[in-house]
Amino acid sequence: MKKFVFFIAFLITAVSFAQQERELKLNKDTNLIEVVYYHDNGVVSQTGYYTLDGKLQGEWLSFDAEGNKLVSANYDNGKKVGKWFYWTDKTLKEVDYSNNAIASVSEWTNKSKLAIRD
Repeated sequence: MKKFVFFIAFLITAVSFAQQERELKLNKDTNLIEVVYYHDNGVVSQTGYYTLDGKLQGEWLSFDAEGNKLVSANYDNGKKVGKWFYWTDKTLKEVDYSNNAIASVSEWTNKSKLAIRD
């Protein structure tokens, strides 16, 4: 019951203070809140999941106003984990997180076709 009350309070707060358009949907199978944020032009800005207690969970993706992928990030119960990818026109950066801290950083230039932005 406590989680349900928190979930309702979270939804009301999220909707009340929204600066961007967003969609919230509870996935009953995973007990995660699926979120989609939108740019002013209607293009998806971010997608990801929250736990019922408001922590970031799983894969989060960020896009620019034209729909190009900018960031692929991973969270586990609000902590940064695994490989994160940052795309620009000229580079791809891979940041590896361990214990919520940066463990390593790699960078590639756009001269190779190593990784393609979807």
